[in-house]
Amino acid sequence: MNVRLPRLVAALAAACLLSLLGLDAAAQADDGLGNASPRAAYAQIEGSGSTWSEVIVQQWISDVDALGMKVTYNGGGSSQGRKNFAQNVTDFGISEIPYPGVDEFGNADNSNGREFAYLPIVAGGTAFTYQLKIGNELVRNLRLSGETLTKIFTGQITDWSDPAITADNNGRAFPKLAITPVVRSDGSGTTAQLTTWMDAEYPEIWRPFFGKSGYTSYFPRQGRTLAQSGSDQVMNTISGFAGNGTIGYVEYAYPLNKDYPVVKVLNDGGFYVEPTQYNVAVALTQARINEDQSSPLYLTQILDGVYNATDPRAYPLSSYSYMIIPTGAQDQRMSTAKRQTLGDFMYYSLCEGQAKAGPYGYSPLPLNLVQAGFTQLAKLKTADPAVDIENRDATKCNNPTFVAGNLKQNKLAQIAPQPAACDKQGDGPCGTSTGTGEPSTDENTAETATGDGGEAATAVDGKGKGKGGGAAPGAGGGGGDPTTTEVDPVTGEVVAVDGASATGATGTTGTTADPIYATPTELSASRPGDGRAFGALAALELLALVLVPGLLIARGVRRRGASR
Repeated sequence: MNVRLPRLVAALAAACLLSLLGLDAAAQADDGLGNASPRAAYAQIEGSGSTWSEVIVQQWISDVDALGMKVTYNGGGSSQGRKNFAQNVTDFGISEIPYPGVDEFGNADNSNGREFAYLPIVAGGTAFTYQLKIGNELVRNLRLSGETLTKIFTGQITDWSDPAITADNNGRAFPKLAITPVVRSDGSGTTAQLTTWMDAEYPEIWRPFFGKSGYTSYFPRQGRTLAQSGSDQVMNTISGFAGNGTIGYVEYAYPLNKDYPVVKVLNDGGFYVEPTQYNVAVALTQARINEDQSSPLYLTQILDGVYNATDPRAYPLSSYSYMIIPTGAQDQRMSTAKRQTLGDFMYYSLCEGQAKAGPYGYSPLPLNLVQAGFTQLAKLKTADPAVDIENRDATKCNNPTFVAGNLKQNKLAQIAPQPAACDKQGDGPCGTSTGTGEPSTDENTAETATGDGGEAATAVDGKGKGKGGGAAPGAGGGGGDPTTTEVDPVTGEVVAVDGASATGATGTTGTTADPIYATPTELSASRPGDGRAFGALAALELLALVLVPGLLIARGVRRRGASR
């Protein structure tokens, strides 16, 4: 896995955790009476489930290993994680959906009597990653509406040249190339998230395809659809040699770590956005959380308000992931040492670990959910009084969402930048790459002023970024920049007018890497098999160049020898 943070950061995080937990070399703890007593020993714990959450979970596991906490996790999919927990195969599970009671096939999908609690662990966005090339260049700024995406995954839109895709991209046409959806073959919480959204927002498209209402953890495979097990295999299939034309769904961490593009999805605020930590945090301010502590669904989410959030920054497919923790005093797998390990592991994950959420493609939990998570962890001590979970205070967490004095405010959502003007429906598309974790915004490079109709217009500060009727970065004028440019209505390229040189995104005169667009005259993209065929031909040619001269020389030597 491509982990971008240096090892030094992990070492510092471990040091911070030692301080947070109050652990010294002897692992001492205060018993509340002023007496030092040894903290319970650790024992290895095992979990399985969600691949949506796996990237950040594996990082947390790596972080706490230096502290003597041994945690193993196998991301076999949410359905398998729930099943393993119910069958006492694991100590914890992770899932994007709670136990439904009965699955879509009529089989039991419950905890089988094992006592448990749901614990939100991280937020994130389900991203649509894709491979779409024009020639040999990868398109990195694709935009699609929810309706278009739903039609793609239900087989109603089957080609990248479809007019609906052209319309989403403000008239930019893509090559005539078959679309290959890549879905999960295993029981997947990511699939459940996607299909829950489609069922809620586009039932007239989803339900005839599925044959009934509701969500599924097993995506129906039809037509050109490919199915792969786990988010990593979906990502590898799409980014692979033969992946041109594919599109699939994974947690944003996977394309981010692979530096691969994602679709900007149209929200109800009228902007195309990607699932950065900021856009997810904004969207999830509209999530409703079950706060009834007596409910078996305590802390589970209701996302209808997220799907149709009208904030221009909100990413529609934002959600939380849950850990399923054992709470029974007689749980056959648990011991004091295991409960202590689970409690300390989750204390790190809910606090210090949340600071890593953004860089790894997730969004940190707001503090109210961290506080509620501590309420769930307290059940470990209820089950076993020897477990030490004292001094757990959400306000002491190193969490980027923290707002002093108000646990229900989300600082990350408050500071989230507004989307770039070129991301607005009918404008753009922007020329910036997706899948970088960075927000697409006009902020910090331009001052905003009120334009016609009260709309935010952009006063360019000389760095070459302006609204300009939907111009890509590098277009627009003002701010003392004498260069005159316009956007070609067919190619989307920034071109010079009246002999002036095109202005790049940095505001300097010259050419820059323009966004890759198809044109209406582009009839086909490179075919996945072309490279293999021409590669083999090149290899044969090279072999001939090496062998033929030697054969000819040897033949000449034999002839000269025979003539003597």
